[in-house]
Amino acid sequence: APVPPPRTVPMTQVMIFAPVPLLTVTIEHDETGPDVHVHCGGQGVWQARALNALGVHPVLCGAFGAECGPIIRRLVESEGSTVRAVEREGRNGVFVHDRRDNERITVAEQPGDVLTRHELDDLYTLCLTEGLRSEISVLSGPADPTLVEADTYRRLAGDLRANGGTVVVDLCGPLLDACLEGGVDLLKTSHEEMIADGRADSDEPAALIEAMRVLRERGAGTVVVSRAERPALALIDDDVVAVSLPDVQVVDPRGAGDTMTAGITAALAQGAGLREAVRLGAAAGALNVTRHGLGTIKDEAVRELAKRVSLTEP
Repeated sequence: APVPPPRTVPMTQVMIFAPVPLLTVTIEHDETGPDVHVHCGGQGVWQARALNALGVHPVLCGAFGAECGPIIRRLVESEGSTVRAVEREGRNGVFVHDRRDNERITVAEQPGDVLTRHELDDLYTLCLTEGLRSEISVLSGPADPTLVEADTYRRLAGDLRANGGTVVVDLCGPLLDACLEGGVDLLKTSHEEMIADGRADSDEPAALIEAMRVLRERGAGTVVVSRAERPALALIDDDVVAVSLPDVQVVDPRGAGDTMTAGITAALAQGAGLREAVRLGAAAGALNVTRHGLGTIKDEAVRELAKRVSLTEP
């Protein structure tokens, strides 16, 4: 049989490791009564949605199974992402929230089933394949970190970087520790996660900066720490800068960090330097909080807001 030609991939392709995507059901209220919204979700899915909005093509690698898996896969594909799937017997996660009284009430939450050894092996192979085809890989976490063996993150980060890949993570706890062992080119985290993990003892810049330098020593390259409405901090090369955020009204703060990570990744994939990428990421996160829906940003608005982001001494 003839040998097929090598696959050519645009420079703007990004692999996303999204091990157990979710189905999210939200009940709201309009003038006719209950209004039900069904979407795909999970950190990697929200990051993929934002990357698509910014003109970067995500290849999402995940496991899909039971009743909800095929539905989630179809929804992810409908948003423009390519899906590389491991089919499994276990369940994907499902979140059902009631917002009819303008408060988020949890009706049911089920994060999904633990990935088996064989499922992890297959998923690892998919991620390695697509990661080697991509300039950048984003390693995202499941709704429950115990669903995936942490060592999978160490091996994947290490193998991708050893073969010329760039690895971006937005993680905390044991999954972040595992990634640091493998090596990380860019780490995005939050001040809440830094404190919860015991990496910093307060949200003061001095404490966070000290912790950021420790993360650098442990295997991270660039480190970005978001601080809600306050300026983020970024350790770029040997310099720490405060990242001012555009002044916008907050509608929903959820997902700002994931969208910030996607914005940084998109800029890097499109050839931007680190400082320009951090500016775009800050603008993407800021726009996210003005909207209902995680990762539902608009490219033109993000790039206008990015002009209003400045990097200064903390």
